[in-house]
Amino acid sequence: MLCSDLFLTDAFLIKGNVEHKYTRLSKLLDEHRKTFIRVRDCTLIDLGSRDRIQTPLLHMNVDEILVAHEYLDEAGDGARADMAADPDLDKVRVFYTGHLNVELSGFIRPGSYEVTDSATRRFFVMRDPELRGFSHRDDEDLKSLLNLPYAIVNKTRLSYVYDFN
Repeated sequence: MLCSDLFLTDAFLIKGNVEHKYTRLSKLLDEHRKTFIRVRDCTLIDLGSRDRIQTPLLHMNVDEILVAHEYLDEAGDGARADMAADPDLDKVRVFYTGHLNVELSGFIRPGSYEVTDSATRRFFVMRDPELRGFSHRDDEDLKSLLNLPYAIVNKTRLSYVYDFN
């Protein structure tokens, strides 16, 4: 089963396909006005037990998302190309605290984690993310989180930001 979308929450890694996706996942999440997003052909991987649940349809609360990623061919991705060409990216380390304590470090557009950032609402993109804070225990799906070229970060769930700039 092919999946195009990946979500990390406090409890699960969720792989599936967002229903009726009309644009890039980062933009869709930022513009989504409903509480739940529909994800088809899902696999939920419990972060504690590594148990897997498969379901044809999942209604996922958007506020539960810590980090997201969209698997696609990035060669023609204009937004990613713009970000790669931007020399003014800031290096940051962000932290989520709660049931799952996660640290993510990488490069972002200056100030994109701020509420006043006019380019984003709830989510921003981090380039070259490094994820720390949980053990993958050699689970291939969880290991995939360690090699993402970018991550879509939920800024409303952030606890702390360390901005190196």
